Amino acid sequence: MQNLLIPVDGSPSSIHALEAAIAVAASIEGAKLYVINVQMPILSGNVTRFFSAEDIHSYYEDEGRNALAPAQPILEACGQDYTQEVVVGPIAMTIVEYAKKHDCHHIFMGKRGLGLVKGLVLGSVTTKVVSLSDIPVTLVK
Repeated sequence: MQNLLIPVDGSPSSIHALEAAIAVAASIEGAKLYVINVQMPILSGNVTRFFSAEDIHSYYEDEGRNALAPAQPILEACGQDYTQEVVVGPIAMTIVEYAKKHDCHHIFMGKRGLGLVKGLVLGSVTTKVVSLSDIPVTLVK
């Protein structure tokens, strides 16, 4: 079985990566897609003074589900086995750790996400994942 990881942030580039992964998975018997959204943790200690852990968790889930929403109809129509999840952590490191934890054989990701610096050739998260990952990473425009 081949496990393919696709981090999705709602950007067109991440949706194109999902479509590319689905095309590859269609040719692999027993392939499974792991589609994740990684939420950066809120680092301010003041937040926990004003909001409960439940509220913060709910915030991460809501933001993550919003980012994954464009992927949902594509996943439902593809006919592939998939898991969709929102995870929290430093984005690049969390993607690489998730791939290891779920025995993923390949990461498909957008060349550039929804970050603030639009002029970069490669996004900083993308660059970091490529440098940290021991498995192949396919970048999609």
